[in-house]
Amino acid sequence: MDKAYADIAIPELPLFKKGKVRDVYEIDDKLLIVATDRISAFDFVLPSLIPDKGKVLTQLSKFWFEFTALICPNHLISADAAAFPPVLAKYRDLLDKRTMLVKKTKVIPFECVVRGYLSGSGWKEFKATGKVSGIKLPAKLRESGQLDEPLFTPSTKAEVGHDENITFKEMQKTIGNALANKIRRTSLELYRKASLHALSKGIIIADTKFEFGLDGDDLVLVDEIFTPDSSRFWPLATYEPGKGQPSLDKQFVRDYLESTSWDKTSDPRPLPPAIIEKTAQKYLEIYKLLTGKSEL
Repeated sequence: MDKAYADIAIPELPLFKKGKVRDVYEIDDKLLIVATDRISAFDFVLPSLIPDKGKVLTQLSKFWFEFTALICPNHLISADAAAFPPVLAKYRDLLDKRTMLVKKTKVIPFECVVRGYLSGSGWKEFKATGKVSGIKLPAKLRESGQLDEPLFTPSTKAEVGHDENITFKEMQKTIGNALANKIRRTSLELYRKASLHALSKGIIIADTKFEFGLDGDDLVLVDEIFTPDSSRFWPLATYEPGKGQPSLDKQFVRDYLESTSWDKTSDPRPLPPAIIEKTAQKYLEIYKLLTGKSEL
């Protein structure tokens, strides 16, 4: 594993946004998205770093952007650090494999969640109300159970604090019927195509989330896509509904934190070395399984 990076400063460029995991810089009329090795959980950026995590997120997103380009265009211009503008030449080694040069778009302020299986916040909401994002579901459903059809369940995109699940009607009211319908249709199509590929590799994509932007009038995918930060990946061989599943994604860290005495309101403690190492292994494993590549 390479050295883990919490920040990669590029003083020559204006900082456009500092996210929980990514630092975004402006470069002319484009954006440079640098995926660090930070990891977040329960609305906190943890004090520990996961080696190579930023590279996995970037390279896996690059794979999926290319795989799904016929369904929906995306914002990726280049993920090749050698092809970046000359001002970035001295940072090439730092940026390599963890950076995307992308189009600047007008980001649509929703997390576009697709659920093929009932888990996470969807399972909690279903247990409490019998619904997910206002959609009534059969009472017989169990934790981790496969849904009859994948569901589009949007949420707000909070800069701070929790994203909140909303109904599709609320999304329509905010951005209009035509755009909301197009986003739902595109999200479901993306999920179906990626799920078939993942199943062929022995992986279930239980749920995932997308972000979209507008490039003029064109809908484009932005941020990341089908990564272990944005999706739940379960090994098909051990899948058994009725309980939580072993995962190859960030849920491993959430589960560890749930097992500790952390109150989720105070600053989190560093992760134990064994949890850091296991998380890094899981991220790299899912990358290799989904892409068929032996290394980053």
